[in-house]
Amino acid sequence: SFFFTPVALQIVICPAPFAQGSRSNTTESQTVTPPQIDTQPKSRYTYKVCKFTIGIAGNTMIRFTNVNKIYDNGTHAIKGVSFLVDNGEFVFLVGPSGSGKSTILKLLTAEEPITRGSAVIDGFDLRHIQPSRIPLLRRRVGVVYQDFRLIKNKTVEENLEFAMRVINAPRKTIPERVRYVLDLVGLVEKKGCFPTELSGGEQQRVAIARALINNPSTIVADEPTGNLDPERSLEIMMLLERINQLGTTILVVTHERELVNRF
Repeated sequence: SFFFTPVALQIVICPAPFAQGSRSNTTESQTVTPPQIDTQPKSRYTYKVCKFTIGIAGNTMIRFTNVNKIYDNGTHAIKGVSFLVDNGEFVFLVGPSGSGKSTILKLLTAEEPITRGSAVIDGFDLRHIQPSRIPLLRRRVGVVYQDFRLIKNKTVEENLEFAMRVINAPRKTIPERVRYVLDLVGLVEKKGCFPTELSGGEQQRVAIARALINNPSTIVADEPTGNLDPERSLEIMMLLERINQLGTTILVVTHERELVNRF
């Protein structure tokens, strides 16, 4: 079990124990300085990586080494962060608001540049990535957002087709891929519905389908259960587990310690 104390924040990365396969347990920990907020006295945050190797996981998919991010307004969002995520792992990145989770997500998708340190995801050097290669990176990293971010005037099927067309996917491949992904998330019968006609859990499944549509190596889910009740949350986590078992690396970013403890 994992816990937070008033003087130390544990950001825990650990795979879902319900994933199948043998595991080897390794733990790494590192103390890093927290962001400076107002004039409060400095404390120390504990950054802890708890890893289990699942199935055939092996090659490194994500590597952060002493990563720092300082925003233009002087905010030191993360300092000295280092962790590894292996190919095929299912891991959680856990921490309360202000601990740097959102910043790490923005760095992973090259939405924000790294200030110091090095980071690599699926072979892309995030510290030195050229702007022309960022679209290629984002094809390899699918993102699931808490607020779904679906196009409201497009049907479920059209949302997925649009995600493929914007990367110039061959037209002939689109219908078959859309059918496959809708079947995977259990929404074939909802393909003609608009987002407003779906429940929150169904909208999140569409968001997962969209993240998966271009066959990414990694899916990053940003608070994927934040707007859902416990039963729907379980359904979403089981769906992500199924996608992980098909070979996709999964990183779930969350502040919900209870969600991690359930698995």
